[in-house]
Amino acid sequence: MRVLLIDDHALFRIGLRELLERRGIEVIDAVGDCRRGIELARASAPDVVLLDMRMPEMSGLTVLCELRAQDARTPVVMLTTSRDEKDVVDALQCGARGYLLKDMEPDELVAALAAVAGGETVVAKELTGVLAKAVQGERSQTPARAPALAELTPREREILCHLAEGQSNKVIARNLGISDGTVKLHVKAILRKLAVHSRVEAAVIAVEQNIAPRTGGNSY
Repeated sequence: MRVLLIDDHALFRIGLRELLERRGIEVIDAVGDCRRGIELARASAPDVVLLDMRMPEMSGLTVLCELRAQDARTPVVMLTTSRDEKDVVDALQCGARGYLLKDMEPDELVAALAAVAGGETVVAKELTGVLAKAVQGERSQTPARAPALAELTPREREILCHLAEGQSNKVIARNLGISDGTVKLHVKAILRKLAVHSRVEAAVIAVEQNIAPRTGGNSY
């Protein structure tokens, strides 16, 4: 996996670069200059861009929008200290494929990057409730989701609860005593029945409909 890090805090980006490289991840560069970061993203086509939200030269959202305008294929993940609802929603609406917090465990970060590189959208599960609240505020007919939930099998509802807790397929498989492949098939069925495109959207529905708790810890 090839990662580009854009963050204006020198100590953080140097430390994170070392951490990622020790885990076998190639860090193309770790830069504090946003314009340089945008140029590198265009020239080097990383598997994932890790981007800070709050930077003095340009906001993370501005950088994200420029990256999306240049190349919609490169996944961009916000890595930030901000838990603000507006930041989360704005980042996802602008095309971020992830929203992670800087205080997460290193192994969780590596797993999240792998998930994003594999095509998933990942959001810190401390923020699942925040995201659900924001979505509820935008929807005028949230209860319309209830009939779709009724179509889920008991096993699918069980797996949906695990998704809402931010668990990966491997963790769910281990907890339920089934194979990764079986979990993947169930997740695909859940997304199809709920008419959503990502695990994050499915988790939000689970929280909205009170079949999963509003979380307050760990990461999605």
